Amino acid sequence: MLDSLKNPLLVIGRVLLALMFVIAGFGKLTNVAGTAGYIASVGLPMGAALAVLSGLLELVAGLALIVGWQTRWAALALALFTLVASALFHNFWAMPEAQAFMQKLMFMKNLSVAGGLFSVAAIGAGPLSLDARKG
Repeated sequence: MLDSLKNPLLVIGRVLLALMFVIAGFGKLTNVAGTAGYIASVGLPMGAALAVLSGLLELVAGLALIVGWQTRWAALALALFTLVASALFHNFWAMPEAQAFMQKLMFMKNLSVAGGLFSVAAIGAGPLSLDARKG
């Protein structure tokens, strides 16, 4: 039974993985100042530039993942971005105990998302994608 659902499940999986990046990327690009402030709060330089770059990466790679275009590269880029962002912004090991639980939860969620993205990078988008249409 699951074999007959393979293709729709691949599409649903791509869309669900990409959704948080598309929304986050759009949010970063429509609130560069706020995102730059958050980036600066962890000591990173060039907050505005990093806000725009990360917003563009999340938005463009997220949309590519949804439609299945350059899917392996988009998934790999988002997975690596997620791991770096997790280490920088959800470093629960350095947080006060009152904040550590939530930050650890976010960190672990991001590890799971990165795992899903690495899986997509390994298997590709499947037949219901732009990648499959171009051969």
